[in-house]
Formats: sequence, C-alpha cells, structure tokens
Amino acid sequence: MYRIFVVLTVAAVLIGTLLLARQNRAPQAATVQRADTSDGYSARDAQLIETGANGLPLYTVDAASIRQLPRQDRVQLSQVALTFQDPSGERWSATAEQGAIVHGTHEVQLSGHVHVNAALLGSQAPIQIQTDTLTFDSHSDRVSTPDPVTVRWAGQKLEATGLVVNLKAHRLHLESKVHAIVTLSH
Repeated sequence: MYRIFVVLTVAAVLIGTLLLARQNRAPQAATVQRADTSDGYSARDAQLIETGANGLPLYTVDAASIRQLPRQDRVQLSQVALTFQDPSGERWSATAEQGAIVHGTHEVQLSGHVHVNAALLGSQAPIQIQTDTLTFDSHSDRVSTPDPVTVRWAGQKLEATGLVVNLKAHRLHLESKVHAIVTLSH
C-alpha cells in the first residue's frame, strides 16, 4: 500500500508540474510579416501640393482623406478642395465629394457635386461652374468635363453638355446642347 501511495504521489506531482509549466509558459511571439512598400498609403486631413519646375505651386489639393491603393495608378481623394492659379494669376477653386490624382499625368479628376469658382481675367464678376465630373490638367492648363454643366456668370445662367476651358487662351467653350437666356444691358 505504501508503494502505491508513493507512486500515486510522484505521478500527481509530475502531472501537476507539467500542467503548471504549460500554464506559465510564455506565449509564442506573434509572426510579423513585413509590408511591401508597394502596399500604398493613406492619410486624413491631408494637403498635397504639386510644384512646377520652378518650385512654385501648380495646384493645392486639400482632402478629408487620401488613399493610394496597392499597385494602382491613382490616389483616391474624398471631400476634395482644389485650388490653382491660371497663367494670368487669377485664382480658381473647386470642391467635390471625390477625386483622383492619376500617376504619370498632370491630371486631378473631381467627381460628385463639383463646384468651381473663378475670377476671369478682366472681369468684375466671378464665374461659377457646376457639374458632376471635372478634370484639371496642370500641364495643358485645361479644365474640362463631358457631362452636363451649369455656368453662372454676371447674373446669367448657361446650361450645356460638355465644357472645355483653355486657361492660357482665356477661352470657355461649351460643347453641345447649349441652353441660355442672356439679358444684355443697355
């Protein structure tokens, strides 16, 4: 009986030691995988400034969020405010729900309730443009949209489908389906 008691006691001590050792064992280190640098990036309340060869700003983009997705050719923007100066130094500003900056181009694409305010060279009245999409190309100094657009200027309202503004030539071109009532002052 004594031998059985000693064997059971030794077995209980061994089992207890094994259980305690298992519970007190340090957890294994988590495996961490390094992120590939092409995994993209994101930021909140961001400001991007594109500069020209002379170091001066070509345009500024303020966005509630920016996100560059892995291996894609664009940076996605939300709640966008775009500002730039035309070649004569007049300030243009645009807001939109979304936007994108396309790598390898000089384009900023805006979409979703796009509103533009600008001062035109030599004009006392600002121009306002409303559309659903708009592209600004800082290389060619062009603002364009193929979509329906409303232009308000000097108390007048013009509606059309498609618009191209050549900022260098100070020319606004409405593409098609133009509807306007213009009141000429005496």
